[in-house]
Amino acid sequence: FKNSVDQVAKRKRYNMATFSGGSMWMWGGSDAFGEEEEDGQEIPAEQEIRWANKDSLIMLIDCTLSMFQPNRNNDLTPFQLSIKCARSVLMNKIVSSDKDLVGIVFFGTEKSGNPSDFKHVHILQELDSPDAQRILELDNLLGDEEGNDFADNYGHNDDFSMNDALWTCSNMFSTSHQKIGHKRIMLFTNSDDPHQGNLSLKRLAQTKAKDLNDIGIEIELMHIQPADNVFDITKFYQDIITVPEDEDVGVVPDASEKFDELLIRVRAKDHKKRSLMKIPLTLGQDLEVGVSVFSLCRPTSRPSYVQLDSKTNQVIKTVTKHICEDTGSELMTADIKYYQNFGGERVVFEKEEVGEIKNFGKNGLTLMGFKPKSCVKRHYHVRPAYFIYPDETVISGSTRLVSALLERTIQRDVVAICKFVPRHASSPKFVALVPQKEVLDEHKVQVEPPGFNVVFLPYAEDFRQLRFEETPAPMNEQVDKAKDIIKSLTFQYNPDKFENPALQKHYANLEALALDRDIPEEFIDYTEPDVENIDKRAGDHINDFVELTFPEGYDANAGLKGATKRKTTSATGGAAKKPKQEATDIDFQEYAQKGLLSKLTVNDLKGFCKTANIKCQGKKADLINAIAAHFNIN
Repeated sequence: FKNSVDQVAKRKRYNMATFSGGSMWMWGGSDAFGEEEEDGQEIPAEQEIRWANKDSLIMLIDCTLSMFQPNRNNDLTPFQLSIKCARSVLMNKIVSSDKDLVGIVFFGTEKSGNPSDFKHVHILQELDSPDAQRILELDNLLGDEEGNDFADNYGHNDDFSMNDALWTCSNMFSTSHQKIGHKRIMLFTNSDDPHQGNLSLKRLAQTKAKDLNDIGIEIELMHIQPADNVFDITKFYQDIITVPEDEDVGVVPDASEKFDELLIRVRAKDHKKRSLMKIPLTLGQDLEVGVSVFSLCRPTSRPSYVQLDSKTNQVIKTVTKHICEDTGSELMTADIKYYQNFGGERVVFEKEEVGEIKNFGKNGLTLMGFKPKSCVKRHYHVRPAYFIYPDETVISGSTRLVSALLERTIQRDVVAICKFVPRHASSPKFVALVPQKEVLDEHKVQVEPPGFNVVFLPYAEDFRQLRFEETPAPMNEQVDKAKDIIKSLTFQYNPDKFENPALQKHYANLEALALDRDIPEEFIDYTEPDVENIDKRAGDHINDFVELTFPEGYDANAGLKGATKRKTTSATGGAAKKPKQEATDIDFQEYAQKGLLSKLTVNDLKGFCKTANIKCQGKKADLINAIAAHFNIN
């Protein structure tokens, strides 16, 4: 029992202590009043219940003959692009949210396969959790590069009804035996007018799309650029798709031509935008607006291990109970009290009293004032920022007022300083609402949404007074050479280009096991230094900097007074320059016999090693030893 109590105490970050008349928890140090989670993701109880519902997605893919004709600038056909994106969605769901449901439906096929017997509509994969078998099925479709097997197994037919395809998707949602929270249809096509000249089928499809929107089923269009003309969304799909509330109705992305373009749009839509919380933003007395809080950046880690029963292979359910250390009896909630040591005595609190002590007012954002944007420094970073967007479901009219506030703060280049209480019993924090404009790329795809970044501000106690050790002052020549190195190695950083190698290797091994592959897919670790490219861009500057910083006879342990300095002969304080000697004029064997190789530069030594076909890499000392060994000189 004692071990169980100790584990419970560690889990709750409390110290267990017995007391006459019952048991109590003691808190102390920084954990007083309950410490928030380190990642800062505070999710209210009602939010957790809503997130417990499974997200469902049906990918509706056009299979008419035009989808199997390659585009001008792409070797892949539009159908292959769609299947690759569907495979990526399944892989992503397995990693991030394997409980979600995914289905795949073909329309425009000769073969029909659906419960309602609609013609030219075939359900490839029912609405269910993604697994390895489904991914292998898509791999087989991708392996059919010419499309001959698809034509034999499924065929092509333009005489389909979009109304029937949407009906099939709706039936899949309604007949699912699992509890579904959010329902979406992702439609892949390169035909901008599938019912050209048939107004009856067009009206049926528009009516069905409106009915689906009314019952909460969203339709997202992933349109692909056709080979012969420009995709015109106004011909048919303008009245079919569902435009989210947080996106501009008048801005429609251009059709995708390449896989990367299509995948970016699919990944932006394959997950529901889930807010952390919905809170009021108080702008003044009796003036509030509703906002939703989002976390745009979260650390990714390996999923936790699941404990299984050794006999049944079923997931083990863990039950935690509080046990009294003295009597061994189970403690109820009313039996547990809290205390704090003060003046050598235990000050006892009821649970309700602890809750009142932790209460700093109602949750939400409260405007304190405005400051110039330049006041928010980069080194004020405490934790990743949140993002807020107006929410009409909290308070009607919030969008218009928040839009006006966003426009004004951008014009005046100011930030709003607010008090932020995430939820009841949370400690208050000061934040800066930094305005952000909407940014679209060249294809009219949203890159940055409009809204406010919630930047957490540090308290006075968060600033540290750093003490720097006294070091020798660098020479001007050393500083200039260091600047040259930095300029040579500077590049435009993009976090999307660097994947976590530990995570990628972990999931690559899991993927190989699940898909029954002999070896995992090769992963290139871009976080490792590119030695060849670094040497090409800044090799000469690095060698010169090393020679300037660690000259002949340099003693690292000599301290400030013993540090060797070069004599300055120029007016700028730089070191006296020696005339360079060509590598072809140097008798390396004579230098080696006399022990003078250290007088030569690293470039001269490397040049001789390359000429003499001496394999050696490393520092200058390694090059000297290799050349001496080449001449059999110890």
